[in-house]
Amino acid sequence: MRLFKKIFITGKVQLVTGLHIGDSKESVEIGGVDSPVVRRKDNNEPYIPGSSLKGKMRALLEIATGSNADSKFRKGDYSLEGKIIPELFGSAGDDGMPSRILVRDAYLTKDWAKKLNESEFTDMPFTEIKFENVINRIKGTAEHPRQIERIPAGTEFEIEFIINIIAENEQSAISLEKEYLDLFSSGIRLLEDDYLGGSGTRGYGKVKFQINEPKAKDVNEYFSA
Repeated sequence: MRLFKKIFITGKVQLVTGLHIGDSKESVEIGGVDSPVVRRKDNNEPYIPGSSLKGKMRALLEIATGSNADSKFRKGDYSLEGKIIPELFGSAGDDGMPSRILVRDAYLTKDWAKKLNESEFTDMPFTEIKFENVINRIKGTAEHPRQIERIPAGTEFEIEFIINIIAENEQSAISLEKEYLDLFSSGIRLLEDDYLGGSGTRGYGKVKFQINEPKAKDVNEYFSA
């Protein structure tokens, strides 16, 4: 087995509805947000962790194919329809395989970073606050109010995926490249019709992808002068 090429997939993801991917609260502040979003430490901008994108795509693909229901991701545990999911996303255990796909953290585009930073309509730097509560169905009253931080609808992030084509020979590499790209495309389509982050059943996290044409880099390019 050896690396034959790397496939680079770039583009943008746009938020159709507000997005909440939570971060832990380091301190409790009076009047502060109950559920903050994850932010970069260098510039305080919200971002989408690569782990969130990768994990959600994998979960949706497994649900769609009926594979890896026990979440062990070991070789031999998956159905025929989902057999390349552990190959692309990795599998656990002593007999497992390393992930073939690398998912970068998605950062705000320059235009949207500027737009949100200068916006008069955001409640916090780059984000909005959505007030939620629990409805007591017996009394018909609202209880337990809380503040949820969200990244506003319309916001765009830069995305990058890298797929490593590792195979025994060139013919297998060609076949794997098509299978991996087809599986990746299916994951993107499933995610567009589902949601990313939390509270998706309450309207959060609908996204739309703009994917550029994949670009390949042959492994020999890394050794050329």
